[in-house]
Amino acid sequence: MNFDLTTEQDQLRDAVRELGRKYGHSYFVSKAKAGEHTAELWHEAGRLGYLGVNIPTEYGGGGGGITDLALVCEELAATGCPLLLLVVSPAIAATIISRHGTEEQRKKHLPGLADGSEKIVFAITEPDAGSNFHRLSTVARRDGDDWLLTGRKIYISGVDEAGHVLVVARTEDASTGKLKPALFIVPTDAPGLEKSKLDMEILSPENQFLLFLDDVRLPADALVGESLDAGLPALFAGLNPERITVAAMGAGTGRYAIDRASDYTATRKVWGGNSIGSHQGVAHPLAHAAVQVELARLMIYKAATLYDAGRDLEAGISGNMAKYAAGEAAALAVDTAVQALGGAGMTTEYGVSTLLGAVRAGRIAPVSREMILNFVAQHVLGQDKSY
Repeated sequence: MNFDLTTEQDQLRDAVRELGRKYGHSYFVSKAKAGEHTAELWHEAGRLGYLGVNIPTEYGGGGGGITDLALVCEELAATGCPLLLLVVSPAIAATIISRHGTEEQRKKHLPGLADGSEKIVFAITEPDAGSNFHRLSTVARRDGDDWLLTGRKIYISGVDEAGHVLVVARTEDASTGKLKPALFIVPTDAPGLEKSKLDMEILSPENQFLLFLDDVRLPADALVGESLDAGLPALFAGLNPERITVAAMGAGTGRYAIDRASDYTATRKVWGGNSIGSHQGVAHPLAHAAVQVELARLMIYKAATLYDAGRDLEAGISGNMAKYAAGEAAALAVDTAVQALGGAGMTTEYGVSTLLGAVRAGRIAPVSREMILNFVAQHVLGQDKSY
């Protein structure tokens, strides 16, 4: 059992941390408040190779795994720059296309995903079905050699920044007549595809959208994979990396908040000559939050290691646990940091309350804490399915 990163991973972590510090949380907040995107940071990260660390080298990537991408997500978040589209584009879309796309799809999309010149976002969640793919109402039907997509999607991140959206639909299996999931690479400017921005109480440079698909016509090669049989494996291929990288972003955010609060409480003096951090009522909550973040990090990198080793079932269990642990730890860390800073914690200047909305959302999305507990109860504890 080895808890050490490789030399290359150590170097990657340090380099990404330096890039994040170059921009910092004030950059992230200023972009979000101005309604702008973190394009400068994204493109520099792409130019330096950090966005494509998990993409095979033959398509312009670094040839690493989800462990490497988790490091990128965590370190950028630890400098106050949690980039949600790292989860959506390199983790979900690139993994799905790399593992289950056709060779033509890999050649077309992976190089741009690797260098940051292309973004592909992901659309599974629906207003009535959530992310339960068994109940999705978005359907794809054949029309000659083409496909026609009709349905609605909600809480789809970054559609305004992306050239394509990876849409999860259901289509009829000609051999059985049953509906089965299928994934389609849809241009975001396709006729029949409309988007409506959702107003969110989260300070983020990435926007959320409601999508309407009204007989969106797609060529045959928009279907991910060589046949409809690729749909279900392709869908699951993206979910574990999603859980792991969301968790990594949460752990990094927790680290950032604890660091900000620790710097403040170590130097803030109110009662005599001692810092407020010398009082257990201030120090213990921060220490507790630090323990929870570190425990989450252990599960994150266990899950990433299992995934990179091809142990998908075990990675699914650990990935869900990691996402649960990191969501709870990040929310605790940010809330504790705000409390430790007192009134200063609620100001933009000190840069912790600006993350309250995001970490609260991390306990809901992309899968809620309650659904993870259902999953663990069923698959780890052997309980009957409760939903």
